[in-house]
Amino acid sequence: MNKPMELSITEWREVMEVPVVRESWGVDQETPEQFAAMAYGVKFEFVGGAPGYAGDLYILHGEALGEPITLIRKAGKLVTP
Repeated sequence: MNKPMELSITEWREVMEVPVVRESWGVDQETPEQFAAMAYGVKFEFVGGAPGYAGDLYILHGEALGEPITLIRKAGKLVTP
């Protein structure tokens, strides 16, 4: 199993464009740096069981306990699984 990796500013910018993320955090005019300070975020190089998913897996969590948001890459874009 791979260890979690930090998100780059470019990845934070991409995460911020996902509609469910924008809605959950109320992202509007924030910069990627500001959003990174508002949320916990990690990336894994994920390989699931067969047949399964292999690729980027992002896990995002806010400051309140609850369900995290997971994102995967499909056709080059981040989406919820």
